[in-house]
Amino acid sequence: MIELFRNPSYNFIGKRHWAYLASGLFTLIALISLVTQGLRYDIDFLGGALMQVRFEQTPDVGRIRSALSTIGLGESIIQQFGDPHEFILRMHLQDASSQDVARKVNEALAKETSLGKFEIRRVEFVGPQVGKELQLDAVKAVLVSLVGILAYIALRFDLKGGAAAVVAVFHDVLVCLGAISLTHREFSLPVLAALLTIIGFSVNDTIVAYDRLRENRTRAIPKGKTFASQMNDAVNQTLSRTILTSLTVLLSAVILFFFAGKVLEDFAFVLLVGVITGTYSTTYIAAALVVDWTEYVEGRLAGRKKAVAKA
Repeated sequence: MIELFRNPSYNFIGKRHWAYLASGLFTLIALISLVTQGLRYDIDFLGGALMQVRFEQTPDVGRIRSALSTIGLGESIIQQFGDPHEFILRMHLQDASSQDVARKVNEALAKETSLGKFEIRRVEFVGPQVGKELQLDAVKAVLVSLVGILAYIALRFDLKGGAAAVVAVFHDVLVCLGAISLTHREFSLPVLAALLTIIGFSVNDTIVAYDRLRENRTRAIPKGKTFASQMNDAVNQTLSRTILTSLTVLLSAVILFFFAGKVLEDFAFVLLVGVITGTYSTTYIAAALVVDWTEYVEGRLAGRKKAVAKA
């Protein structure tokens, strides 16, 4: 195995209270953005029609909207897609087929001669009921994954480890959603896939650190070594592996973000944010919460038992 660090001894756990403040700040910003701005859902979640149109010459957005208004679609969302010649038209419709929408839009744009020649490259249509079902399925997917994580880690390690891992993953998801909201990106099926990927990535790192801690505790523990220092040792011992894994995913996400085009840009953006938060939360949330739980909660319970026994 490649070792980036030889016998690292960084005091990660000792700085956990500062990390709690940073996590609280980022979480607060994410919550404020989600409450005030919300999420912009993709057509998959809202229902309606999406059309990708490429014009021969750079069109005026006002002219496109004017053309669409002649068929009652003037309130459609018009977004540049990639280069100045290509646009995405998002229309919220109730009762219409994709063929009818494509035909009407094609006729309306053709009548606006100032737009020049164009080509409709893609047409997608999702009914409003399907969109609502997808929203519910997205929430269920995240909740089921969190419950599965809690059960798996509780069985493999202990309940406190499972609870801490779930809090860390929830933190990662919340920060990613906040980043999507702040940057006005759309919540789409690829973005949902990216969130689920980040959940798996974050938990994997956490399990590796927990596993190393358990392995270390089967050996002779030096006298006076606290649980916090044992956890810190485990984090340091897995540091090279964590950095290498994170850098691999991060570089892949950067390449996707800059070179894969607009279709995968939001997916790559969530991966970028998620890899950073996932690596951070493994140490400063999952590992740190287990330390505080062990030292404060279990420590106090043990103290009470001793006091009762003496009495």
